[in-house]
Amino acid sequence: MSVAVAAAPSRWKSVSLWVVRGLLALAFAAAGAAKLYGVPMLVEKFEHIGLGQWFRYFTGSLELLGAVLILLPPVAAFGGVLLSCIMVGATISHLFVIGGSPVPALVLLTLSAIVAYAKRSQFALLASAP
Repeated sequence: MSVAVAAAPSRWKSVSLWVVRGLLALAFAAAGAAKLYGVPMLVEKFEHIGLGQWFRYFTGSLELLGAVLILLPPVAAFGGVLLSCIMVGATISHLFVIGGSPVPALVLLTLSAIVAYAKRSQFALLASAP
């Protein structure tokens, strides 16, 4: 009975992490696809940023890549780090360039960082590989 009790928190943690990973994948896949498709509002935002539309394509591609990586168990930590980096850039962009609330970017940053932290053992495996 103690084994079942001890396994329960681990199972909930695992299920919760999968839910977070799934939600992040959906959010970033939608955002990345919208950027690549050229939704007019996003075209304007990236025009305002001033780096050119190539940056919109680049960001959208990275978001799609991150959405895929975060769902793949062996590389979920790398997806979490990639998406966290994107959200750091989005937060800075909202604060200093385009305006608007940085809260959605901060929420996605936090969730992505949680995934990266929860799967941090993947980094150790990479470091110990011959």
